[in-house]
Amino acid sequence: MEGKHHRTDGSELVITGLPWTRVVAVIVAATLGVVGFFAANAGGAARSSRTVSLRKTSLGMILVAANGHTLYLFGKDRNDKSACSASCAQFWPPLLTRGKPTAGPGIEASLLGTTKRSNGSLQVTYNRHPLYRFLLDKRTGQTSGEGLFKFGARWYALSAKGAAIVKGAPTATTSPPTTTTSTSPYP
Repeated sequence: MEGKHHRTDGSELVITGLPWTRVVAVIVAATLGVVGFFAANAGGAARSSRTVSLRKTSLGMILVAANGHTLYLFGKDRNDKSACSASCAQFWPPLLTRGKPTAGPGIEASLLGTTKRSNGSLQVTYNRHPLYRFLLDKRTGQTSGEGLFKFGARWYALSAKGAAIVKGAPTATTSPPTTTTSTSPYP
């Protein structure tokens, strides 16, 4: 049966003669479709953000997040725990997950793990180093945070073995080399 459309006062459209069960079914199906779309995309985002892979950069092969952005360790972190929160975490967002992290190509799955942050969220770790991104790395392969001394310690990209990649400092030919001793594994 075809519905009849007419306006009662010029502002309201009244539809008569339509089977309302069919209209309600279409509205419910459309709503469920939209909800399902957003739920699927949210799950996909959570899955992909916790994947750790390797990428070739000017520093060599380094750990990167699913979007190809460099992952860093913070020299102040100790015992598998993050020392970066508040404003530090705004500039160096932690790589978070809701489940088990995923090892991409070249990554040793046995070195992947998680640590609980002070706010209860789970941060991805590699070789017991909590992993972070750097806010100023805007493109894949950028390593703008490498070697920076911020928030009380240095930040380094990680190798496939989970060790800090330290850029070689330029050597000076006019002064004799000096030797320093440090108890920290990071300069």
